[in-house]
Amino acid sequence: MGSRRKDRVASFIKDEMSRAIIFELKDPRIGFATVTDVEVSGDLRYAKVSVSIMGEEKVQEKSIRAIRHAGGFLQKRLARTMASRTVPELSFELDDSVKKSIRISRKLKGLQENE
Repeated sequence: MGSRRKDRVASFIKDEMSRAIIFELKDPRIGFATVTDVEVSGDLRYAKVSVSIMGEEKVQEKSIRAIRHAGGFLQKRLARTMASRTVPELSFELDDSVKKSIRISRKLKGLQENE
């Protein structure tokens, strides 16, 4: 399967999931969430959706649980909008790259101050 098609499918899923999470999920447990990345398997059967959520760890865990709980709804919504015979099975994971980058920048800043 061409990587160009895989990239197009990933981009489409990212856009659709972003819209759905922001505008269609009415769950109060979901905080400020952003879809940061989508990885699609080579056979286009599976897609891992990375979601960044602002707030403390408890808020993030509640939000990702609520998004996972709405997975069936999100899967059906994707199936309705995606012009493909097969729709990738979605899995949602918490993206903590922002937290990691903040931690790294603090360490670097501490190293600079020590010099």
